[in-house]
Amino acid sequence: MKVYLTALVKCKPSNTGELKGYLEQLVAASNQEEACLQYELYQSTDDDTQFIFHETWTSQEGLDVHNQQPHIKKFVAQAGPILDGGVTIYKTNRVA
Repeated sequence: MKVYLTALVKCKPSNTGELKGYLEQLVAASNQEEACLQYELYQSTDDDTQFIFHETWTSQEGLDVHNQQPHIKKFVAQAGPILDGGVTIYKTNRVA
């Protein structure tokens, strides 16, 4: 069963460019994963420190593998100090 996620990431105002670079690297690596069907990054037009991911995974098992990848661990280590709060993740079911 497919897994759909929306993730919200916000950084401190002075770190927008730095975080965007880390996020772009994360997108490139994640899109190479076998279980990844969609991994898209968006930036808010109202608040440039707010980034939104839309993700689709083939299964929960594929998502679990993703969460253990070196690029995820690298992102957490790099971005942690510049985030404004944590990463908020919404796991959803597609309705329509």
